[in-house]
Amino acid sequence: MAVLLPAYLLSIGLGTLEVGIVSTATMLGSALATLAVGAWGYRFAGARLLRCAALLMAATGLGFAGLSSFWPLLVVALVGTLNPSSGDVSVFLPLEHARLAAAAQGHARTALFARYSLVGALCAALGALAAAVPDWLVRHGGLARLDALRGMFAVYAAIGLAVFWLYRNLPAHAQGGNADSMPVAAPLGPSRGVVVRLAALFSVDAFAGGLTVNALMSLWLLERFGFSLTQAGVFFFWTGLLGAASQLAAPVVAQRIGLLNTMVFTHLPANACLVLAALAPSLPVALGLLMVRSALSSMDVPTRTAYVMAVVTPAERSAAASFTAVPRSLAAAISPTLSGALFAAGWISLPLIACGLLKITYDLALWRAMRRNRLDGQ
Repeated sequence: MAVLLPAYLLSIGLGTLEVGIVSTATMLGSALATLAVGAWGYRFAGARLLRCAALLMAATGLGFAGLSSFWPLLVVALVGTLNPSSGDVSVFLPLEHARLAAAAQGHARTALFARYSLVGALCAALGALAAAVPDWLVRHGGLARLDALRGMFAVYAAIGLAVFWLYRNLPAHAQGGNADSMPVAAPLGPSRGVVVRLAALFSVDAFAGGLTVNALMSLWLLERFGFSLTQAGVFFFWTGLLGAASQLAAPVVAQRIGLLNTMVFTHLPANACLVLAALAPSLPVALGLLMVRSALSSMDVPTRTAYVMAVVTPAERSAAASFTAVPRSLAAAISPTLSGALFAAGWISLPLIACGLLKITYDLALWRAMRRNRLDGQ
């Protein structure tokens, strides 16, 4: 839906400014909803909140499919579940993270989050491919383009109902009888300090990552080495596979060296490779360095989530997931504009260098701030 939303809004007659406003409203609404779950969600059963979120998802799809005026769509965008970015802001996220964290302990928890992240990434990739369905329906099904786009929002609503069905028998609390089983949720309290530090550090990492999102990396390869779109597609396919494989490898590495060490000591060489790739004298050298980076840079995704869940009290997990995810997403939304300005000014390799150096700074700051909470046994 993030791919289709701008095209749909333009098709119903909205201008580019209105498209930008609606897109901003969807991001802002998702962020506020995620923060609200973290701040007040403890007052309600997590299973009930998940089912309500699924119904809100269905209502959002129906609202976009059935409305054509700017102001009603703006309201739906603000209170609904759509998010035009690829970040982690979602009303489902803090609730799912807290429940998954209660379902396993130690290294099993890291492995569980690795599978969670991998499945999410693969499903997101399939969703991106499905954005081509309206054009296929126009060519082969004889549908008008606007009707095909509206149909995709109806599909989004149907998926929301399917999510509700999947959550219908979810128990109110995690099962298992472990000492770490899911307690009654609570707002941030004893863990507030560590969550604030982690949110600030994660925001630096996300801001740096936004400097080299795939669209800008593709532009860099095109401008610097004359890459074609087909070559770029193949390259990002393989880097995506390497990133997915690294998430599966993360629990194995974390079991040997600990969560914090995995986050830092796999990230540092990955970011060094990015800086070296920006300075590489030839295309093969640059691609090789970027491939090595992809094989290392995603190991911190499941370990970061598992680490956050481990350093806070079990009751604060939903709140911690919310208050660390939202700043990351908002920080990542700012930096692509800066990268675009640097590209326009002719400094095409500077965003890569800045990204690598900022991420190295983040790694060192994270290690310094949290080294006493390495959780090697988790």
